[in-house]
Amino acid sequence: MAAPVAAVRAARAVLALCAWVPIASAQEVPPPAYQLAAQRAGIPSPVLFAVALQESGARLHGRLIPWPWTLNVAGQAERYATRAEACAGLRRALARTPASRIDAGLGQVNLGYHAHRYEHPCDLLDPYRNLAIAADILLEQHTPGEDWMVAIGRYHRPAGGEPAARYRRSVHRHLARVLGPDASVSSNSFTRTRTP
Repeated sequence: MAAPVAAVRAARAVLALCAWVPIASAQEVPPPAYQLAAQRAGIPSPVLFAVALQESGARLHGRLIPWPWTLNVAGQAERYATRAEACAGLRRALARTPASRIDAGLGQVNLGYHAHRYEHPCDLLDPYRNLAIAADILLEQHTPGEDWMVAIGRYHRPAGGEPAARYRRSVHRHLARVLGPDASVSSNSFTRTRTP
C-alpha cells in the first residue's frame, strides 16, 4: 500500500510543479481584466498589459501599474483619482484642445482617431471598455504570421518609422517584466481565437 500512496504523492508534486512553471517563469501575470479583453479580441494578454503599462503606467506604492483615469492632453499627462474627476478633466480638455490631441484611459485611446469606437468621450474612462478598444486596435494592427512587436509599434504610430521603433523598445521592457527577460511575442507563440 505504501508504494501507491508514494506514487500518488509524487504525481501530485509533478503536477503542481508543471502548473507552477508558466507562472514561475513569468515576472508578472496580466490581471484578469486584461486576460479577458485579450481573449475576446484574440490577442496575447501580455501584449495588452504591456501596452497599458506603457500608455498609462503610474507608480503606486513603488509599483508601476496602468492607471484607468489617465489623460494625455496635447502631450501632457493628467492623472485623476476617480472616473468622475477624469471625465470632468476630459470635458475641460475637449473645450480647449482638438480631440485628435487627447488620449484617454488604460490604453490611451485617441479621441479623434477613434471617435467611431465610442458614443460619449467619457466612455473611454470605463476600464473594461477601454481595454476592449485597445485590444481591437492591436488586433487590427497585427498581420497574421507577423511578430506582435510590429503591431505594438503600429498601435502607437500606424505609419511606423522611428517613433514606432522607440515605442516598441519601451513596450518590450514591459513585456520582459511580464514574460521574463527572454520575452518573445511571435505569432507562432500565440493563437488568434476571437471570442464573441
